Amino acid sequence: MIEYDIDLWASLPIPALILDDADCILESNAVAEAFLNSSAKMLIGASVWDKVMIDSPLETSFQRVRKDHSALFINDVDVGSGERAPVLCNIQIASLSSSKGERTGKILLLISPREIADRLGRSHSVKTSAKSAIGMAEMLAHEIKNPLAGITGAAQLLAMNLSNDDQEMTDLIVQECRRIVKLLEQVEQFGNVLKPQCTAVNIHDVLDRARRSAMVGFGAHMEIIEDYDPSMPPTWGDMDQLLQAFLNLLKNASEANKNGGKIRIHTFYENSMRLRRTDGSGSVPLQIEIIDDGPGLPSEIAGDIFEPFVSGRENGTGLGLALVSKIISEHQGWIAVDSSPGRTVFRISLPVAPKESAVDAPNTQNKTEIL
Repeated sequence: MIEYDIDLWASLPIPALILDDADCILESNAVAEAFLNSSAKMLIGASVWDKVMIDSPLETSFQRVRKDHSALFINDVDVGSGERAPVLCNIQIASLSSSKGERTGKILLLISPREIADRLGRSHSVKTSAKSAIGMAEMLAHEIKNPLAGITGAAQLLAMNLSNDDQEMTDLIVQECRRIVKLLEQVEQFGNVLKPQCTAVNIHDVLDRARRSAMVGFGAHMEIIEDYDPSMPPTWGDMDQLLQAFLNLLKNASEANKNGGKIRIHTFYENSMRLRRTDGSGSVPLQIEIIDDGPGLPSEIAGDIFEPFVSGRENGTGLGLALVSKIISEHQGWIAVDSSPGRTVFRISLPVAPKESAVDAPNTQNKTEIL
């Protein structure tokens, strides 16, 4: 019999399974249950191949680990289950011994979702880039808008004494100056986002406002589908800023599919998600996904899409997603994207409102920190 510390097992920050010599699941931690979207009762006793879908032939690897009594690391494989879509993961397999050092044939299977590490690194770099861009935005607005006003005025004065043919050139100058001023106003807006005034907010109310606004405007050509978890507790946020963030995401999804398509707004609760901050770690269990069936992000910018001035559209400013990232960061949340042709998913993770300000969240006794 294998002995292990129950508290240590429950505290593992990644999905973990113990398998017997027939590859059946003996134990699963709380994070594995959340990751596989299945209870321990459903997992324990079942074959691992029936519950965990791994895009790699691991049977041979398991045999090698048992035979050599060694550990094996496998990077970048898709792992999912019948209850959730696959995610890119790293896998660790190790042989377990009894308390006397005897071989048991049992295996420890650790699953490390790559998404978590990628989002952690991206969250810090994007927040830093956004702060730098804010300073640049203020400088641009001050240094460029005043000269542009002078150029516009001079062109208009010149046009008063020119023929109609020559006025085409001055009209072009005025139009281009106004276009640049409009761009600078967007840059100013990006730099002037205030700290969120947080209250308990029903995230579905915000999403519904964003959906209705999209349907009568930029998203009129799209079919927007609601796929909500009705048990979601309130988040702690600024309703107007969150509305702005979701409107930007819906607008991006609509503009990516100009000929029409579907946008699905999906919400769910994932109690294993936590974010490490300078003042400690915090839970971000409220998950909101904006999913479209457009062509996907260009591969050359997919990794930098939240950086300021990076855009996948012609004449795009590259500030929309940077603004969304800044707003979500100010709300102590995460944002990530997974894109391929025909399916792009923007996923936002947000905290629950404090208990004194909102109804109690679902049972989170088994929260596990994923860092």
